[in-house]
Amino acid sequence: MSLLEFALKHRIEITTLSLEHIRLVLWSMLFSLLIGIPLGVLLTRRPRLRAVVLGASSVVQTIPSLALFGLLLPTPWLGARADRLTITALTLYALLPIVRSTYTGISGVDPSVLEVATGMGLTARQILWKVEIPLAFPVILSGVRVATVITIGVATIAAAIGAGGLGEYIFRGLAMVDNNAILAGAIPAALMALLADGALGLLQRSAQWRRR
Repeated sequence: MSLLEFALKHRIEITTLSLEHIRLVLWSMLFSLLIGIPLGVLLTRRPRLRAVVLGASSVVQTIPSLALFGLLLPTPWLGARADRLTITALTLYALLPIVRSTYTGISGVDPSVLEVATGMGLTARQILWKVEIPLAFPVILSGVRVATVITIGVATIAAAIGAGGLGEYIFRGLAMVDNNAILAGAIPAALMALLADGALGLLQRSAQWRRR
């Protein structure tokens, strides 16, 4: 049986697993953005925290995905459901690039621009939302782009703890030594990562063009 025939035969299951994969990635990215961007902003206001926060995020990045799942598994509320555990792990993996890019982008805003904004009577909050974040947006988006690709890739490991996603086919194919099953999970995941990277890349270039 060819890969195309296999994919057509199992198209409903592949579609279902793809949607599960997307759901895990979207929830993880949502939480990582809600946590990561404020953390990055905080580091620009509290530089002393930079080493601690970025160091902790870097440590998480060095932990293998299966090991991180294993560390989180005994946690009462998280360990009760595989999808909760997976989303938490993916959120932790996505934090470093988002926190770092937010910090770098806002720190890189020209001080003279901030002086002008202050001279115009803008408050600190107004400067953040109307000056710093818009100017730092392309840099922040570069971190989001990296985090999204990482999350899509690591999400395939979620199948090992029963959280679903395209990793189901990859692990099934490895167990059965079935190349068609492996590719049925690997190709959609790779395409998903490429599409997300391309879309965010276009958005990033558009944001950079508007800054000029």
